Amino acid sequence: MEKKRNTSPQYLLLQDVYKLGRKGDLIRAKPGYVRNFLLPTQKAVLADVNTLRLRERLQEERAKQAELDKKESEELARVINDKSLTVEVKVDPDGNMYGSVSAGDIIELLKKHNIVVEKQFVQLPQPIKKLGTHSIALHLKEGVPATFTLNVHGEGLDQNVNSAAEAEGEGESFSPSTR
Repeated sequence: MEKKRNTSPQYLLLQDVYKLGRKGDLIRAKPGYVRNFLLPTQKAVLADVNTLRLRERLQEERAKQAELDKKESEELARVINDKSLTVEVKVDPDGNMYGSVSAGDIIELLKKHNIVVEKQFVQLPQPIKKLGTHSIALHLKEGVPATFTLNVHGEGLDQNVNSAAEAEGEGESFSPSTR
């Protein structure tokens, strides 16, 4: 039995597309994704002889942009690293959280401190459901890592309950390597 070749057309990316490729890359994608997203939003064009000439220019632009992104990310990492932020959550009288602290909540907390990052940069395998101190890892543009400490405290609880919950939650660190 012969192996079926991938005969779907190639497309040249005009912009970075998350989890697909970078500007100037030749990619293959499912027809519906191309028809409904890539082509209407002008993130890609069908690769032919003319567009392949455009590829070199796009890759040069991407290299310049990558250099700028890396500098920006390193500067942001210097601001974020070793920072300690606190979030207050609703808890029951026993000190159990009613909800959880998700990546979206972390983004909002960082915005309050004038630090703007995208949700995809927060490496949180699951929402935080325990009071205490947690290490939050960020994976910024161009692979630049950053971490900060998040203290989760209960609203209206006295410090004794909070410190007992922290002692129980110690050692719990959220980073990409704990998956």
